Amino acid sequence: MEMTSLPSRTFSARWHVKPLLLVVLIVLIMIGSAVNTQVTAEFSWDQFINIIQKMVRPDWSYIPTIIQPMLQTLQMAIVGTVVGALLALPFSVLAARNLIKQRWVRGGIRFFLNLIRALPDLLLGALFVAVVGIGPMAGVGALSVFSFGMVSKLFYEAIETIDEGPLDALKAAGANGAQIILFAVIPQVFNQFLSYFLYTLEINVRASTILGYLGAGGVGLYLSQTMSMFRYDRTIIVILMILAVVIVVDGISNRAREALA
Repeated sequence: MEMTSLPSRTFSARWHVKPLLLVVLIVLIMIGSAVNTQVTAEFSWDQFINIIQKMVRPDWSYIPTIIQPMLQTLQMAIVGTVVGALLALPFSVLAARNLIKQRWVRGGIRFFLNLIRALPDLLLGALFVAVVGIGPMAGVGALSVFSFGMVSKLFYEAIETIDEGPLDALKAAGANGAQIILFAVIPQVFNQFLSYFLYTLEINVRASTILGYLGAGGVGLYLSQTMSMFRYDRTIIVILMILAVVIVVDGISNRAREALA
């Protein structure tokens, strides 16, 4: 019986030339980026150890001081999410392909929503602080706009996945547009709406602590103050409080979304 010979590999395949060239290219890009951005390996271990030493001795008496700002942070997140979600409802209907047949209307709404989503929450926080001044109103405004942009996209994508049967049945019965949305669209996506609302609330709770750092109110303002005063024994209290609240909110939201699924 004639033995079949193994296919011969090329030089490039035998020595893995392409993957090696790719690795060399990535390393060169990283080195070039580090040089251009003036990134250095300087690190103050003394300063780092000093901060850690202060953080391992928390000032527990600071807890009562930050309870009220922490509640304010939660309120900012809740109000911002509710306002953003309510504003998102009509826009998500106008952006849904299966409800709005006019492409120019749908395209205009989607272009506007893309512009809103392009703005990061930190930039929105800085803008609202400049417009309405330091305080929780700036945080609520930033979170409302951020929630509006994100929830609108999630909502109209959910609407586009609904069953068309109930819509056709109501149209055949002579229902108008508002009746179709109220009795055929909303019931099919209500659980998804609630799930997306809770998901956005999770994100906003975390974002609201950072927005406070910019002066938008809440516990983030205390985080900034304790760090600027080098009171790291109080900074760690603020961080632990934020961590505890985020864990609780995430747990409640996850349970609720699992129940809605």
